[in-house]
Amino acid sequence: MSAVSSRLPVFPWDKLTPYKTTAEAHPDGIVDLSVGTPVDPVPGLVQRALVAAADSPGYPTVWGTAELRDAITGWLERRLGARGAGHENVLPVVGSKELVAWLPTQLGLGAGDRVAYPRLAYPTYEVGARLCGAEPVVYDDPTELDPAGLKLLWLNSPSNPTGRVLPKEELTRIVAWAREHGVLVFSDECYLELGWEAEPVSVLHPDVCGGTYEGVVAVHSLSKRSNLAGYRAAFVAGDAAVLGELLKIRKHGGMMTPAPVQAAAVAALGDDAHVAEQRARYAERRTALRGALEAHGFRIEHSEASLYLWATRDEPCWQTVEYLAELGILVAPGDFYGPAGDRFVRVAFTATDERVAAAVKRLA
Repeated sequence: MSAVSSRLPVFPWDKLTPYKTTAEAHPDGIVDLSVGTPVDPVPGLVQRALVAAADSPGYPTVWGTAELRDAITGWLERRLGARGAGHENVLPVVGSKELVAWLPTQLGLGAGDRVAYPRLAYPTYEVGARLCGAEPVVYDDPTELDPAGLKLLWLNSPSNPTGRVLPKEELTRIVAWAREHGVLVFSDECYLELGWEAEPVSVLHPDVCGGTYEGVVAVHSLSKRSNLAGYRAAFVAGDAAVLGELLKIRKHGGMMTPAPVQAAAVAALGDDAHVAEQRARYAERRTALRGALEAHGFRIEHSEASLYLWATRDEPCWQTVEYLAELGILVAPGDFYGPAGDRFVRVAFTATDERVAAAVKRLA
């Protein structure tokens, strides 16, 4: 029974437990900047849509309601500049982590196949490859990879953990290379609406994909931009053939977004005002934490987008984690995201204003 779990790394967040205990012992309590979980209220219009759909006794559909598909295609055009996306180009999923973890399995990948992702990356890309028995491969520049056996290429812009944004020209070059070699591209764009010092671009933008979605799929989530992590509302968009195959498989697996959540997602995707309001909150927290960390001797690299600061004191990351825990501040060690992060920590600015202020005061 342990055959599958034995393929996987130790769940990284369990390693933080003793440092969390240290931080919690601070007289003024812990400031948890480790997991980037939203803490601000779910927008009122989203809550009202959820409540209005609460009387949903029947099964929802895997493909979602027509209203949800309309909301997604409308958002793709309005926010990403995508053109010509129809219902066949979109598919709701039960949170983006579920999609990332099980995508290689649902694509039929296995032994002998290779799945590539950035050298510094969200750990679930590797987990997805290992779950199906495929070979995980890291890259600095994907076009330098040997395309033999490479079946799935993950892009992540803006990046988790570094906040790096891939320029439009680089995305265009990578998509062209992948198409030339028959490699399927999935682009994790969950932080796309949270650009600070750069304007993130989707692989679905016509300047990148050339006006056709062949071989490219984008992954989006409402968790961060709408404070809906607890709702598990996300979707994929792009190549109709790939999404059609996933739809067939997911129907058999009963992978359905709950009907009230679908209604809430329609409301969230149709409103940009709450996104701007939340961005403003995050911008203030980001400015405060960045200034405090830099004044304290930290160096910030990349971090031009997303909900994190990629910070270093030029020492082993666990030493930094321990140091900050003594101040009552919990952060994520950079090696959670790959060995290349072993001298960095990831600092989330998703805590409340009061907790961010507490962190700033301690760093001062």
